[in-house]
Amino acid sequence: MFLPVAIGKGWSHLHFNLLCRARSITAQRTKQVAALPLQLFGGRPKVLLITSRYTGRWIMPKGWPMDGEQDWRTVEIEALAEAGLEDTVSRKPIGEFENAKTFNDGTSVQVKATVYPLYIDKVKRRWKERHERKRHWLSPKGTAKALKQPELEDLLLDLKNNPRKNRSIRAIAAA
Repeated sequence: MFLPVAIGKGWSHLHFNLLCRARSITAQRTKQVAALPLQLFGGRPKVLLITSRYTGRWIMPKGWPMDGEQDWRTVEIEALAEAGLEDTVSRKPIGEFENAKTFNDGTSVQVKATVYPLYIDKVKRRWKERHERKRHWLSPKGTAKALKQPELEDLLLDLKNNPRKNRSIRAIAAA
């Protein structure tokens, strides 16, 4: 059973945890949207990763789809809140990956995240979750190692070898 729930304005992880428990679906798959934040340094692409709030592992900014918002717009909102990024987001996803989303109370749910590339226009010094997360620039190869997501490894290694090969990335880099 797929849970067709959009966590948006007014929802919290607590609400989602309670809903999961109430429907006994903690092992079911649900949807998130993720950002692949990119910037070129000397013609070479770099990816900005952030730490998760509860485990401290390196992740891409991501979140639950928001009611009334396109997925690419949700990515833009999440990138600003979680990483302090002002950016140009592609309206077309470039891939997806699955992972277990673990909440601070120990419950988890299987998530399929759709990835949207975004080209970073500005990295803010002050942002909403700055006291909860760290940021770090990595090469595409380093990003592939840090994320430990096999589904993204080929995409990231292609990015390392030819950053303008992907049409979505080429379009936002030219913007």
